[in-house]
Amino acid sequence: MKTIKEIAVKLENIPGALSNVSEVLSANGISILALTVRPEGKTGAIHFVANDPDRVVNVLESAGLSPTVQEVIAAEIPHHPGAVNTLLKILKLAEVNIEYLYSWIGFPGAEGSNVMLLGVDNPAQALDALTREWVQLYGDELYTL
Repeated sequence: MKTIKEIAVKLENIPGALSNVSEVLSANGISILALTVRPEGKTGAIHFVANDPDRVVNVLESAGLSPTVQEVIAAEIPHHPGAVNTLLKILKLAEVNIEYLYSWIGFPGAEGSNVMLLGVDNPAQALDALTREWVQLYGDELYTL
């Protein structure tokens, strides 16, 4: 299955919590490639993709945090009006529920394109639908672009 690893960490919703995670990662030579933050009252979660996901888990655990890892879909879309909707319609027609999505920070791929990261309820069904529609999907190669 062509997916990438997303790391999630629950944090207190207080000043500096995100900075502390970023500081630990940067001190260990780890780059955040894509990021979303989801506040949930007094707590929240940071979900991100990093250049070395296996090492991220060790670094965060050593810092006293409890990261979790899940697979997400990385789909390339062109940068023009309607591109996001095209991706969304493919998944709608395949009856795949999108639980969340966010975009890659400074995607270094083809000029004029972006990568959307998608957490979905049925990854296998989503990947099948996207592949049938010739959507460019990424896996581990995305960590080294």
